[in-house]
Amino acid sequence: MIETDSLYYVFNDNSIGLNNVSIALPTASRTLLIGANGAGKSTLLKVLAGKTLAKHGKVQIDGKDPFREGLIQTTYLGTEWATSTTVRRDVSVVLLIASVGGDAYPERRDELINLLDIDLTWRMHQVSDGERRRVQLCMGLLRPWQTLLLDEVTVDLDVVARSRLLDFLKKETETRNCQVVYATHIFDGLTDWPTHVVHMHLGQVTYVAPIAKTIEDNKHLCTGTRGTQLLEVAYGWINDDLAKRGARKPRQQWSDVSSSSTNELEHADRFHEYFKLTRR
Repeated sequence: MIETDSLYYVFNDNSIGLNNVSIALPTASRTLLIGANGAGKSTLLKVLAGKTLAKHGKVQIDGKDPFREGLIQTTYLGTEWATSTTVRRDVSVVLLIASVGGDAYPERRDELINLLDIDLTWRMHQVSDGERRRVQLCMGLLRPWQTLLLDEVTVDLDVVARSRLLDFLKKETETRNCQVVYATHIFDGLTDWPTHVVHMHLGQVTYVAPIAKTIEDNKHLCTGTRGTQLLEVAYGWINDDLAKRGARKPRQQWSDVSSSSTNELEHADRFHEYFKLTRR
């Protein structure tokens, strides 16, 4: 079970990352974490993963503090992995998978390789971002976990790979003693996937409920014009969040910024040539 009580997190610049966050998510749950960019989703996931320490409040996973007790059965997968220089070097996929216990879980290894459509002849410096992401998921999901925390890791996957992954995670929570928290902005194919929904806005949790209650409580947002009911609820929430936040202040104009950045802008042509070279 995942529990937080009066959780606060403050960044180094004294801005608030999490503000009095209290949630309780049961075992075998598949929770969708919804919110606009900057709502606090990634910060919450990193605190739950024990990657950073909250300044105040309590966080427990199955009764243990993930930061102080270092839970080995909690797995966090974020977007930063695919941009790491380490996994962009000339190294084989087989070596990477073996390094995290590929031979210890042969059946699970082969299942993940098949559903993620991984070619075992791949070299990491030659694959696409989507293929690199599949390798990350295979490595991260190889060892059985009790709590899985996913932060936008399906953004690079094609629709088939993403669907197969979600089916795998659903099966995991239905057959093992485990739970998933998944932050995403992509809602296609998620109608029947989550058991619970958490909505965040400006570091606060504004709504927590099972999926059926979420749809029932937010029927006024479901107009039938934007796709699934889940997508319409998410759109309505985030659209309302942005309206509540208002315009970013102070909202500077381009002329104001460019006039104060004359020295930097003198090198714009040089940067343009650099980006053309690096994108080939």
